[in-house]
Amino acid sequence: MYHKYKNVERVKPSGLELVDRLVGVQRVTKVTKGGRAFGFSAIVVVGDGNGVVGHGLGKSKDVASAIAKAIEDAKKNLVRIPILNGTVPHEQKGKFGGSRVFIKPATPGTGVIAGGAVRTVLEAVGVQNVLSKSQGSSNPHNVVKATFDALLNLRSPLMISQQRGISLDKVFKG
Repeated sequence: MYHKYKNVERVKPSGLELVDRLVGVQRVTKVTKGGRAFGFSAIVVVGDGNGVVGHGLGKSKDVASAIAKAIEDAKKNLVRIPILNGTVPHEQKGKFGGSRVFIKPATPGTGVIAGGAVRTVLEAVGVQNVLSKSQGSSNPHNVVKATFDALLNLRSPLMISQQRGISLDKVFKG
């Protein structure tokens, strides 16, 4: 699923204290010749609050099983996100469909300045201080995927030093 991103570390759910957060539940209707058939779709974000996060979609005839399916799907798509001192390492933009998300590091004490689906994802990752702006479509499915696009493109100072072939002290001295 995350094949277009470089340096994405996939994580196994075993041994992690994962917390699931419900982003949204939609009631969907299928009109048949016998009337209307109602179902539910749920989007869920799971994370350990320490850089590991995943998202999933579940569909079912009742809400509880749709959420359970979404949690199982989210656990299959866990990735590690670099976090630096409780915030993101650098500014990053993410896009998916009509949704655009911008995340920016913030000083300690700022908190998570984000709305709706972006806040859910950032809190699940374990970011404590961040500024964000969501633009375009507010469809929670696309906003979650746009946030993941931004997070998966983040690079830690360690990653950058390895890619450039220089030591970490040179990265911080400029």
